Amino acid sequence: MIRHPGTAKYGLALAMLIALPSPVRAELASLGDQALSDVSGQGGIYLSGDVSINEMGGPVENSHFGRCDDATRKCGARFAWRLKETGGWMVLDDIRGNFSFEGLTLRVRHVDSGFGGDGELFNRDVLELGLPNTVRFNDVRFKIAASNTARPTDPGFLQTDIFSVEMRGEVVMEGNLLVFPTGNP
Repeated sequence: MIRHPGTAKYGLALAMLIALPSPVRAELASLGDQALSDVSGQGGIYLSGDVSINEMGGPVENSHFGRCDDATRKCGARFAWRLKETGGWMVLDDIRGNFSFEGLTLRVRHVDSGFGGDGELFNRDVLELGLPNTVRFNDVRFKIAASNTARPTDPGFLQTDIFSVEMRGEVVMEGNLLVFPTGNP
């Protein structure tokens, strides 16, 4: 009997292949309404982002707003709110820069306790913002101010800047922010 030198190798490989278990097969099957009603999961949204606000200046240019390299004008965004109908305005003004985050979550949560005795029984849904672990700030600037009007272009505008904020680097945020609804939907 004549044997080829490589025959033993091929025979061993063939024997190992035959000895392997047969492939696993799975079928997808549709679930009926009753079976689906027994399935539960988690709802919510996971967000990551990189947000830039007027890094170089906004699109409005007039006697008050302009480019960021013009020191005589404001270039950032503005948020104004007032707590009373006849009160003055609190302002976040001249907002600019960019920040990025990963892992901000958003979901609806049911609160049915008095927060361990620290508050009233609530027993309603709230909006839960899960804070991301790290937020990175790059040249973020804004001013907190008080104003007599919402817009700087309104007649008789007066504003008092209370303080300025500049942020660069990373901030670690932990926990959740709960937003409680008011009124009747």
